[in-house]
Amino acid sequence: MKKHLVALALTAIAVAVPLALAGCGRADAAERFTDVEKQTREFMRYNETIELDPEQEAVFRRALSQIPAPCCSNNTALTCCCPCNMALAWWGLTKHLIANEGLGVEEVKAVVEEWFEFINPNGFSGDVCYTGGCNRAFADNGCGGMDPAHVVFGDE
Repeated sequence: MKKHLVALALTAIAVAVPLALAGCGRADAAERFTDVEKQTREFMRYNETIELDPEQEAVFRRALSQIPAPCCSNNTALTCCCPCNMALAWWGLTKHLIANEGLGVEEVKAVVEEWFEFINPNGFSGDVCYTGGCNRAFADNGCGGMDPAHVVFGDE
């Protein structure tokens, strides 16, 4: 009976701790994303300025290789078909999460997926790059343009 109670307690802990952490991550991500334009530009700067060491690069590769690119879902977020403004932003966000916040693969993956939801709550079709969406805003199922000096956020 005692062994059964110990096993039951350990199982409860094994289930409760990840759920509690996942809940915290969601709250943090909800607070983390507040301004698409400002944060897109910030994340694009991170992509240009943050250099990852080999261990961090491995986290970057593992996390992004598990996520379909929202604009071309036949590619991963690591191997997006082109360096569109959306990709530059999520690559920069990922570098920041790893280098400055010390997040691991699963945490990075979750936050990047939440960024995708934040920039387009209606979701992406997965074929944006192949259907003329490169110069549409993220919220309009687009890539936000192809020129980092001119990010498309809406009717322009």
